[in-house]
Amino acid sequence: MTLDDYNSFCASLPSTTHVVQWGGAHVWKVGAKVFAIGGWDADKQLFVTFKCSDIAYDVLKEQPGLRPAPYLASRGMKWIQRHASQSMDDDALKDYLRESHRLVALKLTKQARRELGFAVR
Repeated sequence: MTLDDYNSFCASLPSTTHVVQWGGAHVWKVGAKVFAIGGWDADKQLFVTFKCSDIAYDVLKEQPGLRPAPYLASRGMKWIQRHASQSMDDDALKDYLRESHRLVALKLTKQARRELGFAVR
């Protein structure tokens, strides 16, 4: 996945916003809450960081090319960073980005979800 592919995919998800911050990271938000962070290493390899469920975190953190997200995971948050595609292809990454978007949107207030056009129960 290229940075353009990553940005295009995140832009296709409902009610997202994009900002470049934290030293050039491409940060995607839903309702002002981060759901994905894209950056790169010195070799221009794309790193993608996303929120996941507790179970997914426990499984993914042990896979080659994936690791607990620096800074976020050390604070007890269940975020994974894909730094190589050995065990997660681009289609799987898109599935996890969709799920991250969903998990973050669920944590928004009912009013915020309503304003963004999400179903509220």
